[in-house]
Amino acid sequence: MIRLPFRTPGPARLRPASSRAWPRALAFVLLAALLVAGPVVAWSALGHKLVGALAQRHLTPAAQAEVARLLAGESDPTLAGIATWADTMRDNDPERFRQTSRWHYVNLSSDSCRYAPERDCKDGQCVIAQIDAQRAILADRSQPLAARRDALKFLVHLVGDVHQPLHANARNDQGGNKYQISLRTDIEPEAYARDRYVGGVMGTNLHSVWDYYVLAERGLDLAHYADRLDHEPWPPTMDTRALTPAAWASESCALTEARQLYPTRNGQDEHKLDRDYSEKYRALAEQRIRIAAYRLATLLNETLGQPQ
Repeated sequence: MIRLPFRTPGPARLRPASSRAWPRALAFVLLAALLVAGPVVAWSALGHKLVGALAQRHLTPAAQAEVARLLAGESDPTLAGIATWADTMRDNDPERFRQTSRWHYVNLSSDSCRYAPERDCKDGQCVIAQIDAQRAILADRSQPLAARRDALKFLVHLVGDVHQPLHANARNDQGGNKYQISLRTDIEPEAYARDRYVGGVMGTNLHSVWDYYVLAERGLDLAHYADRLDHEPWPPTMDTRALTPAAWASESCALTEARQLYPTRNGQDEHKLDRDYSEKYRALAEQRIRIAAYRLATLLNETLGQPQ
């Protein structure tokens, strides 16, 4: 089962790695990871904001106008600005976050990554069902504006979530949260996690590596990163048969094994990584961001782009 976090890393700052020897740090970091490294959400703030920023660039004028109307009064009334709202509720509205925490992922309990609603999404409590449910609320113009605004916020976030491969996983390790990683990185964590960062090595897990480090180690801010990704051909290359949230989840799930996201060395699980892992998988992560943005834009254009 995948669980959601108390907090996700970032924003972080770069600093040179300590000269302390790797072997000395490793034992301490692994112990710290086992004791305190908690699960993290799919895509950090940067990943979710990239999905929102790219999608907004490809909305129709009618959809743009309705998004602006729904988000009027927000501190940042853009899709990027509200992209992390569903996660920040864990601090701002803990009770609502508890009620909606299962909406962020789906456990596909089959090696084939096939979705069975009665098995994988009881009572509609998974990302697949909630994308459909929130879209229905957003499309219903008889709903109160506040309900439609919240539905838009959920949609922007959940479409991003379902495209993170480890958020639609068939392995029994909470989407990589139980797969402990000792990560050599120049990215220093925030104060709350600094005791897990020793000698340039971060005690973390595979989900966190995918959530945060693969994108963050590019070293770009949101605006420059969005520009870089938007210069690639649009629409991005994707399976044109994947037309539903269930298909998106199965697609993400299949990538986990097809692209060997779980690191191995000589046929054995590998738990010690460095920047090479991010370099190897960043193109895939960026592709998932772009595909999520395209599908989000398409969904919003179809839902909000009709005349009132």
